[in-house]
Amino acid sequence: MSKQFASIGVTLLAGLMSTGVMAQSNINGTSSNFVTTAVPFLRISPDARAGSMGDAGIAVSPDANAQYWNVAKLPFCDKNYGFSATYTPWLRDLVPDIFLAYLSAYGKFGKDGDQVISASMRYFSLGNINYTDALGNSNGTGLPREYSFDVGYSRKLSEYLSTGVSLRYIHSAIASGVSYTGAGADYSPGNAMAADLGIFYSKKHEVDDAKSRTFSFGAVASNLGSKISYNSSRKDFIPMNLGVGISYMWQVDQYNSFTAALDVNKLLVPVLDSGNDYTQMSIVTGITKSFQTGDQIKELDASLGLEWWYQKQFAVRAGYFYEDVSNGDRQYFTTGIGVRYNIFQINASYLVPQGSGITRNPLSNTLRFTLMFEFDKVEQVAPKENEAGAAGK
Repeated sequence: MSKQFASIGVTLLAGLMSTGVMAQSNINGTSSNFVTTAVPFLRISPDARAGSMGDAGIAVSPDANAQYWNVAKLPFCDKNYGFSATYTPWLRDLVPDIFLAYLSAYGKFGKDGDQVISASMRYFSLGNINYTDALGNSNGTGLPREYSFDVGYSRKLSEYLSTGVSLRYIHSAIASGVSYTGAGADYSPGNAMAADLGIFYSKKHEVDDAKSRTFSFGAVASNLGSKISYNSSRKDFIPMNLGVGISYMWQVDQYNSFTAALDVNKLLVPVLDSGNDYTQMSIVTGITKSFQTGDQIKELDASLGLEWWYQKQFAVRAGYFYEDVSNGDRQYFTTGIGVRYNIFQINASYLVPQGSGITRNPLSNTLRFTLMFEFDKVEQVAPKENEAGAAGK
């Protein structure tokens, strides 16, 4: 990253390691309702399909990326095995070399494939940053990066209901290669452990041979885990989140199907204010306080998505994401396409540019690309000569 982007990197790191944000401050006359956490990359959608549907993915039909959205969906996958790889150039309107890479895979086992083992890895690179101290003196160059690795297990509880859990290791080195010792300050990479817990319900109603309707519901508590620390004096919450979603899919004929989905999410982290030092709270207390601080309605994020498939081979998608102005003011439209051929599928999503000048959304022009392979186990067939020999005995 060239020098003109150094200040952006320093600002980003300062935000991640900040000592607090006052919840009662005003933005354009509006009382702020910000919830701040460490490792926010855990809440960046790594899936081009859901990314083109306004980031709605908790209850849509499952695929190999269900590990991120709701691990409980995986037993309802049509195929026994799946693999997915996604690349996301992040904050493209601000900097050229920040990206998120994501790999995920799953495999069914047990009677009728009602159990699933899954895994995924997320890698977030913040590019090459030139660091300075408080006086503007050079403090070296670093390559800040963060990653997580998780494994999951899910299973069907009935024909329509499933549940799942995944365990996650998180590593964050946001000042890699730079020493922050002296003057009472110290720095080291942060590590944390977390878990996701999810449920999924899906029921299909067959109208006739070509028509059907499927209603699905999902709920997931994600990133439930330990705090993360970059120095000896402060520990920050990771982005613990509670999400619920619904989807409805119409198979209107043998060629066309339509899906509408809605997700609602809330961070399980308390709003910061002058009388609320969350660095001293336990995990359970923090989750409890998250329902007692701030404006609960304004803390909710909403994602609305639409999807149309033609012959299960070509898809067009659109969506909208809404966040209240007091809680970050992320509001944007998304669109994208998908193409499926045999076991191979490619998805692409695009976050539509909004605003101009200083009001331009920094997420504008965000792209995601996903390659996916889903398949059933290949059956082994005995050679004909062996069958003939066995028949003659």
